[in-house]
Amino acid sequence: MLTGKKIAILAEEDFEDAELIEPLRAMKNAGAKVVIVGSGSKETYHGKRGGATIRADVTADKVNIEEFSAIIIPGGYAPDKMRLHQSMVDLVSRAYELGKVVAAICHGPQLLISADIVRGHRVTSWPSVAVDLKNAGATWVDATVVQDGNLITSRRPSDLPQFNKAVITALRD
Repeated sequence: MLTGKKIAILAEEDFEDAELIEPLRAMKNAGAKVVIVGSGSKETYHGKRGGATIRADVTADKVNIEEFSAIIIPGGYAPDKMRLHQSMVDLVSRAYELGKVVAAICHGPQLLISADIVRGHRVTSWPSVAVDLKNAGATWVDATVVQDGNLITSRRPSDLPQFNKAVITALRD
């Protein structure tokens, strides 16, 4: 299905456990090669719920995004920490510029705001991020999954099945 596709999943401390682990599993099961890209603050990152620990394969400053088909940003407290690392912000911005699939769930769109790529787009997120997205020029909607161009956004862990399906579908097209 996604054979030959390479997907970056971003990692930082306190990610929402399911929002990293479930897309990782879904993308691998679909045949993609998945690379965990850390901020560089640590080598191993822990989920905020204590149910998952993930080791970064590479740091954001060492990634050539041109080699990837997509980038996935899990939520939790991690996106707020990710945006403190310019290499993470630049990676997302460059992926967007190149037309790669950029997918973010829950609080993940906080990193999209820092990358300045939501202006003029329809997006969704965890409800508390809505005002930030609107202030950044996006149109926020309360929907399970919103795809606008190469941006895919989702609201919460319970949306993961639809989120994963949307990412896989976008990469097959």
